[in-house]
Order: sequence, then structure tokens, then C-alpha cells
Amino acid sequence: MASTSVQGITSSSSPPPPLYMHDVFLSFRGKDTRNNFTSHLYSNLKQRGIDVYMDDRELERGKTIEPALWKAIEESRFSVIIFSRDYASSPWCLDELVKIVQCMKEKGQTVLPVFYDVDPSEVAEQKGKYKKAFVKHEKDFKENLDRVRSWKDCLSTVANLSGWDIRNRNESEHIEKIVEYISYKRSIFLPTSSKNLVGIDSRLEVLNGYIGKAIFIGICGMGGIGKTTVARVLYDKIRLQFEGSCFLGNVSDGFAEKDGPRRLQEQLLSEILMERASVWDSSRGIEMIKRRLRLKKILLILDDVDDKKQLEFLAEEPGWFGPGSRIIITSRDKNVLTGIDDTKIYEAEKLNDDDALMLFSQKAFKNDQPAEGFVELSKQVVGYANGLPLALEVIGSFLYERSIPEWRGAINRMNEILDGRIIDVLRVSFDGLHEPDKKIFLDIACFLKGFKTDRITRILDSRGFHAGIGIPVLIEKSLMSVSQDQVWMHDLLQIMGGGGGCSTGGGGSCCSSSGSSTSSSSSCCSSSGSSTSSSCCSSSGSSTSSCGNSTSSSCCSSSCC
Repeated sequence: MASTSVQGITSSSSPPPPLYMHDVFLSFRGKDTRNNFTSHLYSNLKQRGIDVYMDDRELERGKTIEPALWKAIEESRFSVIIFSRDYASSPWCLDELVKIVQCMKEKGQTVLPVFYDVDPSEVAEQKGKYKKAFVKHEKDFKENLDRVRSWKDCLSTVANLSGWDIRNRNESEHIEKIVEYISYKRSIFLPTSSKNLVGIDSRLEVLNGYIGKAIFIGICGMGGIGKTTVARVLYDKIRLQFEGSCFLGNVSDGFAEKDGPRRLQEQLLSEILMERASVWDSSRGIEMIKRRLRLKKILLILDDVDDKKQLEFLAEEPGWFGPGSRIIITSRDKNVLTGIDDTKIYEAEKLNDDDALMLFSQKAFKNDQPAEGFVELSKQVVGYANGLPLALEVIGSFLYERSIPEWRGAINRMNEILDGRIIDVLRVSFDGLHEPDKKIFLDIACFLKGFKTDRITRILDSRGFHAGIGIPVLIEKSLMSVSQDQVWMHDLLQIMGGGGGCSTGGGGSCCSSSGSSTSSSSSCCSSSGSSTSSSCCSSSGSSTSSCGNSTSSSCCSSSCC
């Protein structure tokens, strides 16, 4: 079984990540599964746009595996090994297996075993038909018993990994599960490269020390300081040391949704166990987490936790999980971790002046240093950003390719922000957008955050907003991002757009540059509307009805009412 120790994250001297030419390499015994399970799995993976390497040939006795096949294994992100009754009788399958295990250990390849018509214990312990196969191998390869021992060791290693036992079960359902899992993992698998993340190394160095000392690790600090980014990089660097892992993003938003706790529990269990978990209610979900994960060494990231009660449903105490597990929580409030045993808290710091100037320059000049003639102006802007990565990225993206007079105009706007509120600094970037892009931003901030990209595009295009043009503009301006085909926006940017006030029914208001609001309650006015009550105003009038999918005080631009 996997070791319970947890190594620190790798240093900057670690080798670069491998180049993947294929998503999946299929290892299988041709005569057992080629014309049934394996071919169906191959077809379903291809239909989902997943690049699969499947060798259709049966090697004749005496022939060696071609270098191209070794190369295909090395250049695959996943290897799916389909264990069947006669898999172990093939020396070539076993040689493939050894190469796959080597890539798992040296390159971080994800290995997924499927037990087609054989018991996992038969594979792990070489019993039954696997025992008979090795009796023959020991005779045939008596001059090279080290090779035989390596086959046995690799069978035991892979058989103890999490995978799918599909004996006497519905094949099509399990193929669907496997495809869904690979599709999901493929969408998030690309490691978050720390190479170009300014200031990340010093943060990782501190967290590296915490990893070996505590089960619960908190990453705390104000909004926009980079908590989620450092958590994602840390997750990508150490997750292969665990039997299962899950990155739960936007936990606070998830809890605010209908049936949120139960849905998050399902996601947590499904990702860690690599199977579709069904949770009937959140109380049962707690018991399922305890029962299914108490012996499993797992890595769990809970991003943006804002209430200690959220942990009661997902990860209340170390005893819920197996030895060697690590639970990493990002939050603006370190009090969410009080009272939990075996906890270390890292308080994220703002960027120092040099790192802040570098990050800003990367966005404003596509270089690590300001362009000639812009050094002093850049230092002024960096001062207003106050070391917050989010502000540096947003303002830097806004000023990219703008003239010196435009820079000075933006700086004058910032000078007028007497209390230095970061949201008002961010608003300078919003005010520089064209009117259609402003309205797209407001609609996303108010009620479309988290929606699928194609759905947002259809909604906005139906209103004449050309989202196919506007959304890339907002991404380029660092005002939103797309992850797993969903549109996301930092909550500070959402609040700037009025989405925070609308979602809570609080006192927020959002208006475009020429709009006005005379309301002390939630309202949003587009180009020429105004409101005196909780409402949504279109460009030609006002409405007191609900907007979009909201039945309470709503906030939006002219496109949704």
C-alpha cells in the first residue's frame, strides 16, 4: 500500500514537466478484450475528444517491443491498464506494465487499473491464473529471474492503486464512469506552472515546511492576495503522493447554492474515490466521508471557506481521513480553523515592491520590467495596488499598449480615491471598457458567474451583445477567467460589478459609467436608467419584477430585463 509519509514540494531545480503527446495509453491483452471492452472504451474516449494510444498488433513470440511503443507510454498523461485473465501470461503486457510503473514514479503519470474479469487480489498476490502464468514465466525466463520479479512487483503496485473492479457488472456504465473521470481530470490535470508566477517560490518554501508538520494547513489573507493560486500550485506539486485528491473551489459559493453541502460532498467523494458517489442528504454525506476515507491517504483543498460550519460537512477533524492525509484550506478568516487539532496557519503576505513591479510589468508591457519612459508611472500605479496580485494584474492589463497621457489620466483617477479602497482602484479598469463589454461584465458579475461558457454566450448573443468578442476581451483584461469551461470572476471584481450586493440583498449598487442610482438598497442601472427601489433598470425604463433566475432584489445590465 502507499506510504503514509508526505514529502515536501519540489524545489525550483526540479526537472520540467514532461511533454504529453497522448492523453491515454491503453494496456491490455488483445485476445481477451480487444474486440469488446477495450474497443468500446477506446471509442468512447475518442468521442469525448480524448487522444488515445491503442496498439492493435499482437507481437509474435521472439519479437521485441518497438521503441515507438515505449515512446507512446512515456508521452501519455494517463495509462489505463485492463487486467484480464490472461494479461499476466503475456511477457509483452508485463513489460509494458513495468514501463508504465516507471513513468508513474519518474514522470508523475496517472495509472488507472481496470479489473475486467479478474479479482484485484489475484493480480496483487499473483494467485489463480496469474500464479499459473508465473510458474511458466519462471521456467521460460530462468536465466533472467530479475525480470520476472519486476513483473510481480509492478503487478502488486498497480493492483493496490484506486481503480475500477467491473467483474459481473454493467460494462457500459463503467465505461461511462472511466471516460467521465478521465475527461474531468484531463481538464484540470495541466499543472499550474509556477515558472512565471511572481513571488510564488517564497510562499511555497514556507508551505513546504508546514506540509510535514500538520494535517490541516490554512492559507489565510485578504481577498486578491493570491491564496487560491498558491493552493493550486501546491496541489499540483504534491497530489501524486496521495491515494486520492480533490480541489474543491469556491466552497462558500457552493454552500450558498440550493442543496450546496450535499453537492460538494458528492464532488469530494467522486473525485477522491474515482467513482460517481451518490449522497442522499448532507448528514449521510458526513458519515460517508468518514467511512470511505478514514483509511485512505488523501489530499483535499477547500478553497474560499468563509464559515467554520462549512468544515463540519466536509472535513471537521483529522480522524475523518487516513494517516498521512493533508487538508489545505484557504480563507480570509483564520478563525475558521480555530479548535481543529494538528493545524498550521500560513498568513499570505502582499508582494514586495520588486515582485509587485515585475508582476505589473508582465501585464502592462509583456516584460519583466517597465518600458522606457514608463518607470516612474509604473511605480506610482504599483503603489496604489498595495502589493495585491489581483489589482496589479487587472490594472496592468488595462494599461497595456496605452499612451502616457492615458496612463496619467488613470493615475489621476486613482489619486481621487482618498481611502485607497481596492475595489475603487479596480473600477478604473472597468470604466475603460467599451459599453457592450461593460454590460457583459455586469451580467456575469450579477448572475452568470459559474455558468458554462456556451450558455453565457447564447444568453448574451440573444440580447445582441456579441459575447464571442466581449468575453475574450474581459479575459485579456484579467477581469474574468474560464476554468473547466465555466466562467469565473474573483469575488472582489464581482462586488465591484454589483454581484456581491445583489447576491446578498445588501446595500450594493452597480451602475455603468453614465448611470445613476438613488437607492440605498440593491439596484443596478445601465446606461440611462435609475432606480429608487430594489429593481433592475433597463436602458429604456425600469422594472420592479425579478431578473434572470432571481426572485429577490436583482442587479443587472440592460440585457437581462
